[in-house]
Amino acid sequence: MRRLLSAGLAIFAAVFLVAPPASALALPTPREFVSNLDLECFKTTPYQPPAVTLALRHLNPVFGNLPPVQVTLGQREQLCVPVAKNNVFPPPNVLDYLRFVDLSCYRVAGPAINQNLGLRHLNPVLQNVPGISVTLNVPQHLCVPVAKNNLLPAPDILRVISHIDLLCYGHLPNPSMNRNLALTQLNPVLTSQIPTRTVLVTAARQLCVPVQKARDEIPPDVLNVVRWIDLEKFDLSGPTISPVPLTLRHLNPVLGNLPPEELRLTSSAQLAVPVAKNGMVPPG
Repeated sequence: MRRLLSAGLAIFAAVFLVAPPASALALPTPREFVSNLDLECFKTTPYQPPAVTLALRHLNPVFGNLPPVQVTLGQREQLCVPVAKNNVFPPPNVLDYLRFVDLSCYRVAGPAINQNLGLRHLNPVLQNVPGISVTLNVPQHLCVPVAKNNLLPAPDILRVISHIDLLCYGHLPNPSMNRNLALTQLNPVLTSQIPTRTVLVTAARQLCVPVQKARDEIPPDVLNVVRWIDLEKFDLSGPTISPVPLTLRHLNPVLGNLPPEELRLTSSAQLAVPVAKNGMVPPG
C-alpha cells in the first residue's frame, strides 16, 4: 500500500503544481481541525459530470445506525472554498491543512432520513450564536475534494483533504442567523482574486455530514478527523465579485478518473460553518 501511495503521489506531482512541503506536519486533533473549518460556497457556471453512481456510508457516530446511501452525480452547482471570519484565522498548524479544503458540490437525490438533531456552533467567532434544532429530510448535494488550477498541497496535507466527502441534507425549519461577518479567502489561488468582504448570513439551509465512498481506503488517523466534519450551510447575501475562471481536478481516488472541469465563480451563495450534532463534540 505504501508503494502504491508513493507512486500515486509521483503521478500527482507530474500533473499538478505542488505547494512547498511542510516538515513533519502533525495532524491536528479532530476538534482543532473541524472547529476552524469555514467554507464560502460560490455558485458556478453549469456543468454536468459523467453519470457516476456512488455508494456512500455515514462516518459520524451520531449517524452510525443509518444504512448506506446510493447517489448519482448530477449537475455541479457550487464550489466551497476556505475562509476566515472577522479576521480570526486558524492556528498555523491547522491553517496549513484548511486552506486547501476545496469542495465541489453536485446535485444528488436520495431517500429522506427524517432525523431530528440539535446543532450547536463550534467555531470561536460564533460561540454566542444560539444552537438550532432541525429535522433532516433528503440529501441534496454531495461535496467532494478538488484542486484549483492544478495547485496541490504537500503530501502530508493531501492525504487528509482528499478524503473529505460531505453529503448535504436539506432540513426544516430554516431559522436565520441574521449576522454580518467579514470573510477572508484562505486558499492561495483566491487570496489575490477575491478581497475581504462583509456578508449578511441568513437562513440555515443544509447540514453536510461526512461520508465514505465505496473503494475509498481512508487511513485510520485521517478517518479519526474527517468523521467529525459536520458543516451547517447558511444562505448569505453580500457584495458581487468579478467572475473568477478556474480549473478543477478531483482529488479523491474514487473520482480520480473524471475529467478536469472548467468553471467561473459567479456569486456567493452560502457559508458552511462547523457544528456539533446532539452534543457530540469532536475529541481533542
